[in-house]
Order: sequence, then structure tokens, then C-alpha cells
Amino acid sequence: MQEVMMAKGADTVIRTCGGVQVGETVLVIADYTTVDMARPLAAAARAAGARPLISIMEPREADGNEPPRALAAAMREADLFVAPVSRSITHTRAVKEAVQNGSRGLMLTQFVPDMLAAGGIEADFSSLAPEARETAAAMERGERLRVTNPAGTDLVMDIAGRRGNALVCMVKPGEFSPVPNVEANVSPIEGSASGRLVVDASVPYAGIGVLRDPIYCEVREGYIISIDGGEEAVRLSTALAGMDDPMVYNVAEVGIGLNPHCRLRGLMLEDEGVYGTVHIGIGTNITLGGKVQAACHYDLIISEPTVSIDESPILRAGKVIEL
Repeated sequence: MQEVMMAKGADTVIRTCGGVQVGETVLVIADYTTVDMARPLAAAARAAGARPLISIMEPREADGNEPPRALAAAMREADLFVAPVSRSITHTRAVKEAVQNGSRGLMLTQFVPDMLAAGGIEADFSSLAPEARETAAAMERGERLRVTNPAGTDLVMDIAGRRGNALVCMVKPGEFSPVPNVEANVSPIEGSASGRLVVDASVPYAGIGVLRDPIYCEVREGYIISIDGGEEAVRLSTALAGMDDPMVYNVAEVGIGLNPHCRLRGLMLEDEGVYGTVHIGIGTNITLGGKVQAACHYDLIISEPTVSIDESPILRAGKVIEL
């Protein structure tokens, strides 16, 4: 019965998000813990007239670790690759090189079966795309970005010359998108971010999820230099320190969630898509227009944010301002 409930969402992923055509090759990438997610996606690809392949790998040790080289090669050759995996491979060279080769990519990190039945997957992605693209364009036109929220966040950074990215859950050749977190994002100039980040919504990594207590981060010259708070802050700090890579503290991204069907639940691609939230990505930014390859990419989600570009707000207290 569960796979019956998942079938509609799987069809949305393959046909609507992936735009699959008859005869295309669809590579479904799973790990040992997500095999059950791969089957309905492969079935949907077959029903659409495509040629599905399923590749199963060991779960990555951390979010942002590269997939095996043989799998990376297969991603470059597939018309579409779909990745229902337990730990993210989104911000990796494998994804960057695959889309540069003309592949299309859909990232379904931390998907559980009911996410193919309800929630963010139920959105009308076509209707949400224009707002995401307009917001990304405003980011691309800007030079200076500021993020604040009532919990105490006040973070500024330079974005001049950086591309704005609209991830709308629908891909063309040479594009990737997470699903279902419709978002607009930008990667700041390395070394430019400074201020205070108070994470009060979710850290859907390292087993943390929806927060009970805020996490307080001080940012200087583009890097988080301190992490304070309660037990969840300790868990985040421990996880990052365990990477043994100073670049994991790089402020890599400012992303605005734009899917009204998403809800905070401690799962990455639902939490990051919640409408009107902001996630501050840290670590790798090479897939977003930056220059840093780190041992991970984590997103730290804040509530009721205001985002201003060159002192003009584009998001005020979690509400998008008409541009």
C-alpha cells in the first residue's frame, strides 16, 4: 500500500520535475538505507517510456562527500539522475561535472516514503517558479546583502558579481535542483560575511532537526568562528569539528525557501523549502557559483527573516516583497 501512495509523487518527480522523454536514460541513485525510495522512481521512469537504471552505493560518511567515481561517471552520461539518498551529494564535484556535461539532476536527500505522498511534493511547481526566478534575479543584481531576524541574526556579506540561483524543482539540460524545496539563493564572496547568526528553526543535519533552543554563531571574515547554545549547538559544533576541515565553516549560501506546502519536520528538503525561511549554507559552494570545496555543506535555517539587497528589502519578516 505504501508504494501505491508513493506512486503519484514519483510520477511528479519523473515527469514534472525531470521532464523525462521517451527513450531517455534515467539513473536512480540510492544507498543501502533508501532502496525502497528507488523502486517507485524507477517504475515511474519506465512508465514514462524511459530506460531506468538503479545504482546503490554505501551511504556517504557525511553530507557533501563525493559519490564513488564510477557512479560520478554514470551521472555524466545519464539524461536525468535522481538521487534519493540519506546523506547529500548535492554540493559535490560529481553533480557539478554531470550538469556541465548536459545531464539533468534531481536531489531527493533525506526523503522518506511519505514525502512522495504529501507535503512539498504537492506544490504546483510551475506556478511557484516565477517568484523564485525573480528573487534570484534580484540577488544577482545586488552588491550587498543583509539578513536579520527577531532572534538576533544580523549578518552582512558581499554578493557583487555572483549569480542568483533559482531552484524550482524542474530541470533542463545542464541544471540540477533539490526537490521539493523551491528556493532562490546566492553564494557570497568568500571572506566577506560578518556578523551574528542566530539559528532558531532547524539544522536538518547530524541528527539535529527542528531546534528546541537557538544556536548562536559569530561570523568574521567569511567564517563561523564560534558556536554557542545548548545541546544542539554542541552537536553541531562537534559534527563540524569532526570533519577536520576549516572550510566547513565558510559562509557559502543565503537561500530563501519558497514552497508554501513545505513544513518544518527535521528533514532537509522539506525544512529548507518552508516558505519565507532563510537557510545559511556553510561549507562547499562550488555548485552555487563559489570557489570553496569543503568536507560538507550544511544549511542552518532561521525563521521570520528579513533579507535586504543594497538596503532594499526583498523579504520582510518571512514575507516576500513584490519585486
